[in-house]
Amino acid sequence: MIRVATALLALGLVSTASGQATPASPASVPATAAAPLATPATPPSNETADQAHFDVTSADIRAYIDEAAAEGLNRGEVTALLAAAEPQPKIIEAMTRPAEKTLQWWEYRARLITPLRIQAGVELWLEHKELLDQVALEYRVPPQYVVAVVGIETLYGQRTGRYRVLDALATLAFEYPPRAPFFRRQLTEFLLLSHEDGLDPLTVRGSYAGAMGALQFMPSSYRKFAVSEAHEPHRDLWGNWGDIFASTANYLHEAGWHYGAPVLIEAQLGPDATVTPAEHMTLNETVGSLRARGLTLATTLPDATPVLLLAAPKAEAMSYRVGFQNFYVLTRYNSSPLYAMAVHDLAQAIWEQMTEETAP
Repeated sequence: MIRVATALLALGLVSTASGQATPASPASVPATAAAPLATPATPPSNETADQAHFDVTSADIRAYIDEAAAEGLNRGEVTALLAAAEPQPKIIEAMTRPAEKTLQWWEYRARLITPLRIQAGVELWLEHKELLDQVALEYRVPPQYVVAVVGIETLYGQRTGRYRVLDALATLAFEYPPRAPFFRRQLTEFLLLSHEDGLDPLTVRGSYAGAMGALQFMPSSYRKFAVSEAHEPHRDLWGNWGDIFASTANYLHEAGWHYGAPVLIEAQLGPDATVTPAEHMTLNETVGSLRARGLTLATTLPDATPVLLLAAPKAEAMSYRVGFQNFYVLTRYNSSPLYAMAVHDLAQAIWEQMTEETAP
């Protein structure tokens, strides 16, 4: 059996009878070298026979079609696609309750940093070690962080989303006013991407926010940061591990990853310490400023090193952590500090177990 399938089977994501993934939400076949990752057309449909459609004669959709045509898209094709798109009310509900806003850190971490997820990451790394070493060398990003991002995003390619991306983006573009301009732009990016990479916009599936593939790239990120590991014209973030790893590393590299630099450390509070965790993900403190306020930091970096202070509550007590430039880079992938801390912790756990398993 392919190595990475072992831990995925234990997670309940692979049926021994059919080889199909069977988590709570639909996914795809096992993420292995022999069985490729999810393809855009394979997940089951979420539509019903009498599903409503968008009114392409409405003023806002007509205005959008004008915008898309100005980007070089064919007016008739855009109109036909929007007429085929189907509103998804459940997406609006999901947008109001993301896990990062409803869970405490210790709850969020417990869901994501599990022995089986760590083992699956180790097995994926072992299976693709040569490829990951090549990617790390080219993009200067450690393999454990590349693997961890894929592990947190989609459980190593197993949960890439069940909504048609066209439906998700159209729903958010025309029925979610708080972020309508952003999603209108993403809808255009998706239609442009479909032309560029030969995707069928009527079959590509993704998350409720329109994120795609094993990396859950939004269309604009897919167009900007997805790369072919073999330096070919098209990028495949569903079925090509080389492209998936290289695109992850490229994103982090372009966001400013410093190879060999720290990501996150624990902070110890002295008896008279004063703490004000960062409200926004900016490097608004320095090593020296935190030490001056009574925090003990296990680092030899200069006092002028930019950092941010993070609250990381545990079930039984409050704790604090300090993020460096590379932590900030992780928040460029997802702005939630919980997400970035989870990627870091999973990467460290994978690294530690990998070291143990490969020790002579």
